[in-house]
Amino acid sequence: MALTFDLIGLVVADMGRSLAFYRRLGLDLPPEADSEPHVEVALPGGLRLAWDTVETIRSFDPDWAPPQGDHRVSLAFRCDSPSEVDRTYDELTGAGHHGHKKPWDAFWGQRYAIVHDPDGNSVDLFANA
Repeated sequence: MALTFDLIGLVVADMGRSLAFYRRLGLDLPPEADSEPHVEVALPGGLRLAWDTVETIRSFDPDWAPPQGDHRVSLAFRCDSPSEVDRTYDELTGAGHHGHKKPWDAFWGQRYAIVHDPDGNSVDLFANA
């Protein structure tokens, strides 16, 4: 049997808050999804990104607990330009999201920044210089 990587799943405390964050990053998520227990979106290339509430996960795994430590998962979003990295970082932090690393010119040749989504997951923003 051949395995195919198909889905990245995030567990969220507040579906509406999490989806609002990812809408700011350009994902097409309908407003009515904010009250759903499970939401998914198709990404370019066929991969899917999904969100489940804690309650949904605990409905089939009652002992589930959030991962411990500072780093859960990291998602990266490519921006069209270095200035878009700066603009997106400013927009997200201006909306109250935690900025982990302000935009910088990385030694590997990209403009880079890191913010945290409402559940503490790292979201990297990058563009080729």
